[in-house]
Amino acid sequence: MNITADLIAQTQQAIINFNGQTIPLEAISLQETRKEFEGEMTIVTFPFIKYTQKSPEETGQIIGTYLQENCNYVKSFNVLKGFLNIALQDQYWIDVLVNIHQNANYGNLASKQEKVMVEYSSPNTNKPLHLGHVRNNLLGFALAELLSTAGYEVIKVNLINDRGIHICKSMLAWMQFGNGETPESTGLKGDHLVGKYYVEFDKHYKSEIQALINSGLSEDDAKKQAPLILAAQAMLLKWEEKDPATIALWEKMNAWVYAGFEKTYQSMGVNFDKYYYESNTYLLGKDIIEQGLANGVFYQKADHSVWIDLTAEGLDHKLVLRGDGTSVYITQDLGTAALKHADFGMKRSIYVVGNEQDYHFKVLLLILQKLGFDWAKGLYHLSYGMVDLPSGKMKSREGTVVDADDLIAEMIQSAQAQTEALGKINDFPAAEKTQLYETIGLGALKYFLLKVDPKKRLLFDPSESIDLQGNTGPFIQYSYARIQSILRKVNRSIPEKVKVSSINKNELALILELNKFEEQIAVAAESYSPAIIANYVYELAKAFNKFYHDDPISQLADTELQDFRLMLCVNTAKVIRKSFAILGIAVPERM
Repeated sequence: MNITADLIAQTQQAIINFNGQTIPLEAISLQETRKEFEGEMTIVTFPFIKYTQKSPEETGQIIGTYLQENCNYVKSFNVLKGFLNIALQDQYWIDVLVNIHQNANYGNLASKQEKVMVEYSSPNTNKPLHLGHVRNNLLGFALAELLSTAGYEVIKVNLINDRGIHICKSMLAWMQFGNGETPESTGLKGDHLVGKYYVEFDKHYKSEIQALINSGLSEDDAKKQAPLILAAQAMLLKWEEKDPATIALWEKMNAWVYAGFEKTYQSMGVNFDKYYYESNTYLLGKDIIEQGLANGVFYQKADHSVWIDLTAEGLDHKLVLRGDGTSVYITQDLGTAALKHADFGMKRSIYVVGNEQDYHFKVLLLILQKLGFDWAKGLYHLSYGMVDLPSGKMKSREGTVVDADDLIAEMIQSAQAQTEALGKINDFPAAEKTQLYETIGLGALKYFLLKVDPKKRLLFDPSESIDLQGNTGPFIQYSYARIQSILRKVNRSIPEKVKVSSINKNELALILELNKFEEQIAVAAESYSPAIIANYVYELAKAFNKFYHDDPISQLADTELQDFRLMLCVNTAKVIRKSFAILGIAVPERM
């Protein structure tokens, strides 16, 4: 029985019985009862007084009395001003737990028969991934897992920026200063080696600029005339002309970077179904511009450049093609959006990109809609905030950004230090210890970054994230490991049904949390927010720890009560594991 729908229908009937008035079903809503009051479900009675011609309190009494007399699942009620709080029979909640226990797929929502694309990561091949990429990757992966759990067919996509002047800078610096270094000869990951030469280019370029300024040039002229930048521009032209030697070097250095990226992706536990490369897509979109020009969506200036007027939407005039016929970023993004839809035919496509690109995506989505693409309505920019670190907490390799590999390594080291200090795993085999440090360190990092609403800027404090107390990944992991310890200690199977007839406050609180899981998945998927799942599973872990602290389990002589409490433990562990899987976080069997 759908208890919510039945309570709404019975509330309507209560007023009909009272005075013949019919409240529209859509005017009746249920909400969760606040924890300080008795009951599990609350009906707000203020909207009903025009039908009853009674005060909110009297209306609540009328409805509550009817429900208690006519609904065998209603145990009691209380009225506080305009709020009718309803407590359901214990047996109802026991049945809820048994149904969750018997449902091996609990948490997996029914198929929506709909494809959704999630595009995330989108790195440049001239440097390693950094802290900002970490939030992007973890958010994109968690969103994809969330949508998949909610019943969508999800395609995870990575569009790699593998061309342009910034790529040529690394290539040129390696040619001039690299002395043939390779990842093998240096022991560096390929992305770090290429990133080293991007920094090297910048260092020598600045020296050249200063020398030219000292010789009498203005700063602007010096930046334009420095030999290194001219050489990089010449290399980009050679690349565009498909010069064999330039292409060979580009392919070699990009291969180093891809191998390095892959190691970082594996460390983070993220993956992709499809890679797109800007080197293959940067010429796309020109045909779309031509069609839009013919249809009057765009206009052309005297210099042959093509523009769109978005002033009616509160924006400005936007360039979509240069006068010499070359693309701008928006040109290729229009083409790539059309290509992705042609490849997969998805109904929705989500771009996971930082909020510094808000304007760009607002323009992109507007233009695609104006061009008449029906699929453009399904495009969405999931704009996320930047990640800050407390000053002095971490140092980056180049002193400017925090490297993703360094961050992951430091989190694992912190997990090791904290775990060893507690002294609870001295008997663990070395391999299990190593795995545990990774599980805790990465869990701390991922949970801390994902528990905050994506749109918010966040301050990542590594020491706070690794704490075993509070709203942290390790606290929830420890709750899971504690349940596994209980189950090992009792060491017997749990029946499919239980025979208890009443439940206490802690047991009820835990069942209430478990019962919310599928609703939370639906809400989180609808709002594109894995943070909802992160904060839900924290509340579940808190409810479990209160139950564990107050109510004996393994020492119980009453086997029927023990079965019931073990069932609570098993299903709490099931939902913690499932929630953390959505977030891309592993759970340890012991810690």
